[in-house]
Amino acid sequence: MQQSNGISRMACRKRGVAVVAFVLLGTVATFAVEPDERLPDPALEIRARAISAELRCLVCQNQSIDDSNAPLARDLRMLVRERLSSGSNDAEVIRFIVDRYGEFVLLRPRFGWHTLLLWLTPAALLAAIAFSLWRRHRAGGRLPPGSDTTQPLTPDEQKRLARLLENKQP
Repeated sequence: MQQSNGISRMACRKRGVAVVAFVLLGTVATFAVEPDERLPDPALEIRARAISAELRCLVCQNQSIDDSNAPLARDLRMLVRERLSSGSNDAEVIRFIVDRYGEFVLLRPRFGWHTLLLWLTPAALLAAIAFSLWRRHRAGGRLPPGSDTTQPLTPDEQKRLARLLENKQP
């Protein structure tokens, strides 16, 4: 009885630690937006968070300004909220930020002539890999003509092979 009770206590502790870790990991992204940044209007705040999630932190570069704790990200979040509070729509706010900082500030760049290579490179790479695999499969693993490196056995090698084969037979 004691042992099963000890096991259940251990299992409860492990579950408790797992729940605490899960809750803490789930709230990491929400630490970036400070309480004093939040707008009093919940609808505007939701729009601000959606726009902030689309904009790249120019310091971190792999995070949105919504997730980043960098001072520049905070300034950009405040700028987004100021523009929304002044009556700008979402597209106008994003256009203002892009005009000021360039398209690099967008986490998902727009499709255009100047970003064509960025968007088509992954598809071209996949096509090249598929073509290479198709050619290899079509060739059936054969070597191209002229690349055969095998040579006939010498008379000594033939005798040795014959002896080996004789010894293997029952």
